[in-house]
Amino acid sequence: MVLSLKDQLKKSGLVDDKKAKELERARLKEEKLARHSANRVKKKDKKLQAEERKRELGRIKSEQIAKDKQLNQEKNTRAQRNAINAQIRQLIETNAIAQGDGDRAAEKKYSFADGSKIKHLWISKQQVGQLSQGSIVIVKHSEKYALVPAIVADKIAQRDSESIVFRAVKNVASSVDDPYADYQIPDDLDW
Repeated sequence: MVLSLKDQLKKSGLVDDKKAKELERARLKEEKLARHSANRVKKKDKKLQAEERKRELGRIKSEQIAKDKQLNQEKNTRAQRNAINAQIRQLIETNAIAQGDGDRAAEKKYSFADGSKIKHLWISKQQVGQLSQGSIVIVKHSEKYALVPAIVADKIAQRDSESIVFRAVKNVASSVDDPYADYQIPDDLDW
């Protein structure tokens, strides 16, 4: 039978029972302290890991909130743009002037510039005069052109100034030095 180190030391007379018990208690105490310190380190590690996870979750949550705010703002912007487009479309549909005089067919091809393109409308001679005076205006919505009264065009311009395609500019006071001030420039020239 194999004896433990403690038993061998007792048998040889180097250690008595009292001293052996003290050594055993010291060894157990050291093991207990080692276990407790290991538990404290584990608890501290767990606490640090929990705090790190909490910070990470807070960061992720703040990023998600910022992303949600941006998406909501974009959604609101689209909704406002759609509402403005609907208002413009309604203003044009309710106030559009028929091209030509209703019972008479459109007599004249009226050319105007839309950006870099030249577009044409068939309108009556009376409407050509109204266009040149600025009492009616050409507006655009959804790639379609319509004639509307100048007052309605002002309301449309408040919502979206790009919808106004052609508006005649009235001649205000000409300068005193202009030698051609007595001559009128016709606005209804054909192209």
